[in-house]
Amino acid sequence: MTLYEIIGTVTGVAGVWLAARENIWTWPVGMVSTLMLIYVCFDARLYADVGLNIFYFITSAYGWYAWLHPDPDSVQTEIPVTRTQPLQWLWLSVFSVVFTLGLGFFLTHFTNADLSYTDSATTGVSLAAYWMMARKKLENWLVWLVVDSAYVGIYLYKELYMLAGLYFVFLILATDGYIKWRRAIRVTQPA
Repeated sequence: MTLYEIIGTVTGVAGVWLAARENIWTWPVGMVSTLMLIYVCFDARLYADVGLNIFYFITSAYGWYAWLHPDPDSVQTEIPVTRTQPLQWLWLSVFSVVFTLGLGFFLTHFTNADLSYTDSATTGVSLAAYWMMARKKLENWLVWLVVDSAYVGIYLYKELYMLAGLYFVFLILATDGYIKWRRAIRVTQPA
């Protein structure tokens, strides 16, 4: 266990806890976590996760901006929690499959990566979930439940026990986030 793994884990938990509460500090705290986990994943030869954490860092800046600057044509001062539309689900699914196959092929044939297709699949689905979170789509938390479950297994297999624990905590926080955001959607969009 390295200092990078410890800092990445602590700030990772804090970032997701803040996201569940729709707190804008989720983004800068998450940026610290991703910087630490880039090193940890590179050392473990989980190159898709390295790329994912680079993406997380960049999109955290986008999420921070998006939460600070909602649609200028809207009277709302922040992005409301909304549901994912069927066409969005279709595009997110197609993206995840194509991403998995493409990156999995590349990692298998051109690197010494471990778990190429599994790592690529969790990365592709995580990218979709992260976009959903940045746009405050309620169902992002359900997608995180699936992908975080897979990550617990991957990190146990790679003997990255602190990260496995982190993703187990993420499962709890994703459940909490879903409950809180579902309440928020009921307030902004009454039946």
